[in-house]
Amino acid sequence: MKTLVFADVHLKGHGDDAATLDEFVAFLRGIDPTEFPRVVMLGDLFDFWFEYRHVIFSEYFEVLRALADLRDSGAELHLICGNHDFWAGRFLRDGLGIHVHPDSVTIEDEGPRVLFVHGDGVNPSDWSYRLYKRFARSPIVVGGFRLIHPDWAMGIARFVSGMSRRFKSGRRDNDREIEAVREHARRILERNEADVVISGHTHATDDQTWEFENGRKARYLNTGDWMRDRAYLIWNGQNFTPKRGKTNT
Repeated sequence: MKTLVFADVHLKGHGDDAATLDEFVAFLRGIDPTEFPRVVMLGDLFDFWFEYRHVIFSEYFEVLRALADLRDSGAELHLICGNHDFWAGRFLRDGLGIHVHPDSVTIEDEGPRVLFVHGDGVNPSDWSYRLYKRFARSPIVVGGFRLIHPDWAMGIARFVSGMSRRFKSGRRDNDREIEAVREHARRILERNEADVVISGHTHATDDQTWEFENGRKARYLNTGDWMRDRAYLIWNGQNFTPKRGKTNT
C-alpha cells in the first residue's frame, strides 16, 4: 500500500500562521486516496491539541474537515502523538476515524517492518521533559485541564509553546536531539524490532543505514518537518522517497 508520511506541521491557526494553515489544507486536499490510500502523521500536527467533551477548536475546522474528507474518500489515516499533541484521543479517533497511536505503530505490508515514531522523550539528558510527559498524560492532569475554559487553554498553550521554542532554539540543543533520536532508532533496529524506523520531531531530515550481525541491514529515516520545509516521505511498500512541496508535483 502506497503511504504518504509527514511530521511536525505545528498548526497554530492564528496570526502569521494563517497562511501555513491554508497551505496545509491545500496539501491535504491534493492527496489522492487512490494513489495514497494510507497517510501517516508523525506527531505535532497541531502546536497544541486538547479534547474537551463538547468543544473543538474552531481555528482547526478547515484542517479537520479536510481530514474527514480524506477518510470519506477511503484513505486510512494514522496519527502518532507528538510532544505538542499527545492529548489526541476520542474526537480524532471516533469523530474523524483516525488511528491514534500514543507512542508508535509498526506497519508491515509485503515489504520491510516499518516502525513509525514521533521521537520525543528519547533523549536521556532531557529528564525534565520525560518527567513532564508522564505528568501531563496522567488522568488527574487531563481532568483538571478540562476544567479550564478553551480560550484560556489555547492562550496558555501558546505561551508555553513559545517559551519552549525560545528555550530550545540553540543549534547545539537540536544537534543533541538529532543524535538522541538517531541513536534510539539504531538501538531499536539492532534489537531487530523493525527493519526501518521513521521519525519526526527533530525538524531535520536524516537517512542512516547500519549493518548488524549476519549482514542484516536496517535503516533510519527522519522526514524533516512540514512546517518550514514542506517535507514529506513516500513509501511504496519497498522504497522510500523524500519529497517537498505539493503532492501532485
